Amino acid sequence: MARIFRTPTGYVVEQDGAHRTLEGDLFGEWRAGADVAAPTTVLAPVFPSKIVCIGLNYKDHAAEQGKPLPAEPLIFLKPSSAIVNPGEPIVLPAGVGRVDYESELAIVIGRRATKVSEADALSHVLGLTCMNDVTARELQKKDGRYTRAKGFDTFAPLGPCITTGLAPDDLAVTGLLNGEVRQQSSTRELIFPVAALIAYISRIMTLLPGDIVSTGTPAGIGPLQAGDEIVVRVQGIGDLRNPVRSDS
Repeated sequence: MARIFRTPTGYVVEQDGAHRTLEGDLFGEWRAGADVAAPTTVLAPVFPSKIVCIGLNYKDHAAEQGKPLPAEPLIFLKPSSAIVNPGEPIVLPAGVGRVDYESELAIVIGRRATKVSEADALSHVLGLTCMNDVTARELQKKDGRYTRAKGFDTFAPLGPCITTGLAPDDLAVTGLLNGEVRQQSSTRELIFPVAALIAYISRIMTLLPGDIVSTGTPAGIGPLQAGDEIVVRVQGIGDLRNPVRSDS
């Protein structure tokens, strides 16, 4: 298992407590190179061609939204321009009303996936990361659609790293607002597990190396306020930490 961080000077690999440069192609052949210090500044680990998100993929979240369980994955796209780095602020747009956090496990695609089977789906995964699917809740209800409510700049915090060699199907997912646990579940509670999601999506659209599949959020979503700090924590990956401020 390795944790891969993107830094302002390139990728850094952490294995067994040591940090080394990543030599080669992240989506092809690579190896750990020279020793380096642990990174102090990390960036979103990839900049994907698309972010494919899954709605209502935990039973408890569907219940808190008052919606029936989906018969098949509910997918929507979030623009890559919404990505913000770990440690950088989520900006609350003026006049949109309530803006919510949504803590999620995200999948980083490692190789092109078109019409793949569930049995083969995980072989197309590079690794796992954390995402916050920030949502302007009142706009979502007003529009009856997801694009505007979820597409604002800074509404897709991503990181802090990509963890490779980590099975995705039984990982704790936690959301902490100002240090208080607000979301707590496990990916074993997903209605549609990761392999099924990748197979389903790849029958609709080709997933490219670096693309993100964000797997849905558990119950406990809630509003963000200027001055807050929100943390998405996924077991084996780490903490995605972002402050919150108002648009100015």
